[in-house]
Amino acid sequence: MVLENLITYGILVDPVQIIAFALSDPNTWPGSYLIVVSNVFVLAALHIEKSLSAMAISEKLGYTAQMMNLGTILFFPLFVLNVLTSSSAAGSAVVIVVHALIFMKLYSYHEVNRWLREEWAPLGLKSAMKQPGITSCAVRNNETNSASSNVRQTISYPDNLTIGDLYYFLFAPTLCYQMNFPRSTKIRIRFLLRRLFEMFFLTHLFIGLILQWVLPLTRNSMQPFVEMKLTIKVHQLLLIAIPNHFMWLIFFHGFFHSTLNFIAELMRFGDRRFYRDWWNSETLTYFWSNSNIILHKWYMRHVYRPLIEKGYSKWEGQATVYILSALYHEYLLAAPLQMFRMWLFILMLLQVPTAWFLSKHLRGFYGNAIVWICIILGPPLVMYMYIHDYYMFQHLKANEQN
Repeated sequence: MVLENLITYGILVDPVQIIAFALSDPNTWPGSYLIVVSNVFVLAALHIEKSLSAMAISEKLGYTAQMMNLGTILFFPLFVLNVLTSSSAAGSAVVIVVHALIFMKLYSYHEVNRWLREEWAPLGLKSAMKQPGITSCAVRNNETNSASSNVRQTISYPDNLTIGDLYYFLFAPTLCYQMNFPRSTKIRIRFLLRRLFEMFFLTHLFIGLILQWVLPLTRNSMQPFVEMKLTIKVHQLLLIAIPNHFMWLIFFHGFFHSTLNFIAELMRFGDRRFYRDWWNSETLTYFWSNSNIILHKWYMRHVYRPLIEKGYSKWEGQATVYILSALYHEYLLAAPLQMFRMWLFILMLLQVPTAWFLSKHLRGFYGNAIVWICIILGPPLVMYMYIHDYYMFQHLKANEQN
């Protein structure tokens, strides 16, 4: 397949073209000022938490204010990006992802501080101020950390409500807040340089695959998926499945291993468990919970366990997590492209009965084979369908203008 591609199209990778596209029009990259504006929402969340800790506002009013602030974080960039019609999909994607991460982090920040106040409240305001050493809620529901001995200085509530503490959490490679994160003793320069080289190499390899393999196949089918016949649609997806899967693996290693470890080492962040051996998964449930441990922990801590504590069944809790996760991924993909097709949402929900069937009837080698088939022909391929249609509509729009 590689030789056939080179013989047919030649070498299409052009670094100069990539740089020229990125710098062609600053208005197509609105991420810089929108990300700067996001600091307003961060500081607003911190101010609300300080007011709650000082009992200047009621818990109900504070919760309402935080939810309004979090809602604005999600929908404000959508409004701005829709007004800026010249915004590129790549620039919009950066903005949407950053705001979505801030949303999840600030929600965790509010929830953990609320748990701390629930322990603090029985002491009374004066007693808590005299002896504020409440740290047990920093790790909730047995979320212990083996590296806790590396914590440099123990912080107690409400001393954690500072700009430095909040921004350390925002930049740290985790979505779940706690007051005292495990810390490594020093920064390993060689480790940093290796991860930096991996990020540089894999990024260029990823872009190279797009230019050399994906774009030519896309241009050969100048028709949106929504207008294709079923046979043509299946043929196009099978052609792109292998290079699309290679790109997914490159992205996984480049982000979850290289980038997150680079950030963690730079910040001396001690918890480096970003993924487990998902490639050995015999069920889709194991794959979901181990391919992205950071996201899985957030859903378990802030969605699943609270529902179980309120009396909902395990099935209801899992179903809620699946639906929210599917909506979250649909938002991240469809919002930058301004194409809400719900393909990814439906496919992720369809994997739920597949996961149930695998857990009941197939294990071992056959279960692992089915998991890999679902990975190759699953969400990554649907993501390509979105991007393909976006490219088609942009091409058709440009032709109409000309």
